[in-house]
Amino acid sequence: MDVMAWLCSLGLGQYEQAFREHDIDAEVLMDLTAEDLIGIGVVSIGHRRKLLAAIAALRDGSISARTPANAASAAISWKASLASEAERRQLTVMFVDLVDSTALAARLDPEEMAEVLRTYQNAVAGAIGRFEGHVAKYMGDGVLAYFGYPRAHEDEAERAVRAGLAAVAAVHSLASAHGETLAVRIGIATGPVVVGELIGEGAAREETVVGDTPNLAARLQTLAEPDTVVISTRTRELIGGLFELAELGLQILKGFPDPLRAWRVVGEGAAESRFEALHGAGLTPLVGRDHEIGLLLEHWERAKEGEGQVILLGGEPGIGKSRLVRALRGRLEHEPHTPLSHYCSPHHQTSPLYPVIGLLERAAGFAADDPAATRLDKLEALLALSTEHVIAVASLLAALLSLETDARYPLLDMSPHRQKERTLEVLVDQVLGLATRRPVLALYEDVHWADPTSLELLDLLIDRVQRAPVLVLITFRPEFVPRWTRYAHVTSLTLSRLSRRQGAAMVARLSGGKALPPAVLDQIVAKTDGVPLFVEELTRTVLETNLLRDEGDHYALAGPLPPMAIPTTLQESLLARLDRLAPAREVAQVAAAIGREFSHELLARTTALPESDLQAGLDDLVGSGLVFRRGTPPQATYSFKHALVRDAAYATLVRAKRQRLHARIAAALEQHFPETVQTQPELLAHHYTEAGLAEPAIDYWLKAGQAEIARSATAEAITQLTKGLDLIPALPDDAPRWRRELELQIALGVALMAAKGWAAPEVGRTNARARDLCERLGETSRLFPVLYGKWVFHVVRAELEAGRTAGEDLLRRAQAQNDAAAETIGNRIVGTAELLRGELTAARAHLERTLALYDPTAHGSLAFLFAQDPSVAGLSVLSWALFALGYPEQAQARSREALSGAKELSHRNTLGYALLYGCILSQLCQNHDEAGDRANALIALAAEQDSPHFLGAGIIIRGWTLAEAGDLRAGLAQIRDGLSMWQATGAGFLVPYFRSLFAEVHGRSGAVNEGLDIISEALHRVEETGERWFEAELHRMMGELILRLPNADASAAQARLSHAAAIARQQGAKLWELRAATRLAGLWREQDRYAKAQDLLAPLYRQFTEGFATPDLQAARVVLREITARSETTTDSKYP
Repeated sequence: MDVMAWLCSLGLGQYEQAFREHDIDAEVLMDLTAEDLIGIGVVSIGHRRKLLAAIAALRDGSISARTPANAASAAISWKASLASEAERRQLTVMFVDLVDSTALAARLDPEEMAEVLRTYQNAVAGAIGRFEGHVAKYMGDGVLAYFGYPRAHEDEAERAVRAGLAAVAAVHSLASAHGETLAVRIGIATGPVVVGELIGEGAAREETVVGDTPNLAARLQTLAEPDTVVISTRTRELIGGLFELAELGLQILKGFPDPLRAWRVVGEGAAESRFEALHGAGLTPLVGRDHEIGLLLEHWERAKEGEGQVILLGGEPGIGKSRLVRALRGRLEHEPHTPLSHYCSPHHQTSPLYPVIGLLERAAGFAADDPAATRLDKLEALLALSTEHVIAVASLLAALLSLETDARYPLLDMSPHRQKERTLEVLVDQVLGLATRRPVLALYEDVHWADPTSLELLDLLIDRVQRAPVLVLITFRPEFVPRWTRYAHVTSLTLSRLSRRQGAAMVARLSGGKALPPAVLDQIVAKTDGVPLFVEELTRTVLETNLLRDEGDHYALAGPLPPMAIPTTLQESLLARLDRLAPAREVAQVAAAIGREFSHELLARTTALPESDLQAGLDDLVGSGLVFRRGTPPQATYSFKHALVRDAAYATLVRAKRQRLHARIAAALEQHFPETVQTQPELLAHHYTEAGLAEPAIDYWLKAGQAEIARSATAEAITQLTKGLDLIPALPDDAPRWRRELELQIALGVALMAAKGWAAPEVGRTNARARDLCERLGETSRLFPVLYGKWVFHVVRAELEAGRTAGEDLLRRAQAQNDAAAETIGNRIVGTAELLRGELTAARAHLERTLALYDPTAHGSLAFLFAQDPSVAGLSVLSWALFALGYPEQAQARSREALSGAKELSHRNTLGYALLYGCILSQLCQNHDEAGDRANALIALAAEQDSPHFLGAGIIIRGWTLAEAGDLRAGLAQIRDGLSMWQATGAGFLVPYFRSLFAEVHGRSGAVNEGLDIISEALHRVEETGERWFEAELHRMMGELILRLPNADASAAQARLSHAAAIARQQGAKLWELRAATRLAGLWREQDRYAKAQDLLAPLYRQFTEGFATPDLQAARVVLREITARSETTTDSKYP
């Protein structure tokens, strides 16, 4: 009976190592007790009971443990349980062909040929079975074998190559009774396949492997010379430097469109260890292990002082144990010491003292072609370094190394047991002897693969090093339970995962310091869970694909970011973990379809398994460490330990089964989890999408996107709505499809405006498509948000005429349909367009009409359809109109009201709008502190929700406040940067105003000509766009700058100031007119034209009814007092 297959059939394959270490075969199995199981490390009560019950069944005879036929049946049953349904896998395929079999058949009698074939097939099958491959098919003179199915190991490519070399040797050594010398050609390829589906009927029924990997293996076999093995590129990548290879270059293979590279396997590689062979090309950057390195060095110092130390370094595969060992060796490189490195192998767990033999052969310097005498000479030279009794020791170790001595040493006159004991004693003596010369660093790596005799050697060594300058460092995986923890000089160290920050740092080092796109970095860090090997392999896979574009100092996405595939180098190890739990694999697959986290209740409602089987499968997954559990079933929740383990389980599912599972999950959520449906519509959208059910998927993506818009999570909303739109082509081209797309496009337009900027090209395209759909459907009510989007797009791009047309169209339709909500929006946008065009009085009327129509109860949700709340937006724009019209106090009150209302709504885009208009109003009022506070709040909000238009505006105003505080250089830089950000979004409106601030600061810094050029550009833009609300101010500022020039042309400045006042007067912009008049009156005052100055300024000042404490009216009052005192025609009392 195959005990290991029996264990796996119970779903307890994780105990294979323990059973091997304790030599538990079919005979011993029958007598195991609960105490025995505890002793070998079966700590789970559930697992012990399952084992004892299965052993009892064997004893009762219901299952025979001793009959080969039944053992084979058990193995077949186990394999069948794995292969009950087709699945996707990475597979290494071996194709073996008997050389010249046709000629051989012509020379031999058919019965003789049949005997030759049987002998050949048995030899090949034996080599394959030795490395736990699976003979899939005998095809006359050919043998097809799989490595990685029906059960995967973490090193299938290596196993296949070793099996290939073993098959070559086995067939070559066959002694044919007919004098024929046999040879084989072998091809090996690795790649993705669909495996396990049964085809045919009756006796012809067989499992198939679908994919080009078997074909590639067969074609590679044709390239092989007799008695050689040829491998594919992917196989070569997986075996690293474990073997010596000869490259065959690009080969044209029948059935493959492009030439493919191939390699011939020469033999074993020269690397000292598996780690060096697989990672020697470039060590993973050591990140986040400072504490552990410090601990190892501390124990090394103690060992050097004669206090022997033992470190038990444990951790899961890929966590960095071997990397840490290499780091320690690097630290000690220039320090006198003797390193002794022992490497255990998964393929030599029954080879006594295999790690020691490897060390002795390397240390002695044996060459492959050394004769026995030379090897003995080298062995004696090595032993002379540690003992005076070279001959006595050499005789024992020569036997260990299987060296022919030819009577060079006395015969070993002792029993095999005593010889073993004496050999172990001698080996420990060698370590201690070396330690008398220099401190010894004795490394034992991967002890979970150690043979039992090597563990006995460690027992002796650990006991005897306590007073010697020796540090013993032992590495192992969690399934190995070390038996040396009782010693005081033994320290256990378990490596933990890297933190998120450390994982990101490791990615940065692997990418050569070039920054990866945040989305890519986030996905790498999330999927790798802080396991260094996972980080390394996934990062390298990403860098080697066409996913990224190298931009010199950073990487950029070359296209949309797809889900990251599991690296080829990790697929085998991840699948191996799942395959050790055969009955639990189905549970893992269903759970993987749900996601990395899943509840017991949802899993139970999704799978067809009985509750007892489900619970047993979950217990196995938890017991294996692949899954964590929180709570008690059936209220428990679970999560996969690693995202990549979940991905590996999911990747085995063929598309049809995936779709069935996702459909069942979505149906279960709808029927039994109403709260999830309400709060996580994106979850149902995902499952319906993966199920291939477009219609419900689209509906849930729309709900999810609208929910994210309501939370101001615009980036997430865009992603979800876009996923919904991607599914639209799957629907019939009819009215229901158009209606669904229209709703998605409208919602997407709102999200894009908030995230990309009102004038982004995507906004224009989205609204244009929505308008087409409205017209196709004849939808008038849904046209309002579309027209609004069109208005925003054109107005923000400073295409004011087109914007006004769209706004007036919306308002006219709203009034015709007596739609109060749409009329509220219509007045708001028409009023905004009028303000930008300089039609201040009309703007005020429309904006006040907006406020009059607004009903908080009925219209409070409009923000989620029109990007901003119409009341807050109306108040914000009205504040500018009121300020320009000469009502600064009312303007500030309206702005404060807008900000208060925005905060109550908890709608980020509305708050951003209020802050944008609010900080600009504060600047217009010359309230530096308030402008700075509002700008900083806008910047923080913009950064939080990734809104470049808000960010640009906030930075511009903050730059102005810095300049006002005296930091002119920083102010100029921020205004320049902010203006670039603003315009990069496609925004054209407000650019003349923002340029005026740039010009103002240039003037203050002494760069007057540059300031004049900037104002000229701004005025040119005013003429291009018709954005005239700030036109008067631009002319005034040009006049001010002219007066700053050396030998200033006062008449030119006077002309500009007069023109500014005239424009303002025409617009009714009393405050702009007051500013121009105040400066012009001051100029006339300097020319002693007091009466003219007074006649200009005094009547205008008297028109104001508020704002007398503002800087503008205070400045006007100062000028008036001076010219009045000079002209003696009036008194100060006229000008409060």
